[in-house]
Amino acid sequence: QVQLVESGGGLVQAGGSLRLSCAASGRTFSSYAMDWFRQAPGKEREFVAAISWSGGSTRYADSVKGRFTISRDNAKNTVYLQMNSLKPEDTAVYYCAATRGFARVGVDGMDYWGKGTLVTVSS
Repeated sequence: QVQLVESGGGLVQAGGSLRLSCAASGRTFSSYAMDWFRQAPGKEREFVAAISWSGGSTRYADSVKGRFTISRDNAKNTVYLQMNSLKPEDTAVYYCAATRGFARVGVDGMDYWGKGTLVTVSS
């Protein structure tokens, strides 16, 4: 069992930056790949970024590539999402998720979810 708690959301102006954190419980954190998803009001939850268990591999949604960076610190059981050059369309609740397979994609491929943290980008 893995429990995930996101933090770091808030209100920021367009062009600004935020860093989200996701703290995981359990001694098996380092064996999971970690993903970030987001869900805007009235829209489906969508993939943002993923990182392998070692941190050696990452992938991003086209909409955030070059602006967002995912990283992890296995000693701290934490995964991060650095978000730069934020746009109003990035406004959403951001969720972290743990999966046993880095190759797994989509909501159905995740094994555990956090409750989310709200990011609001004003224009």
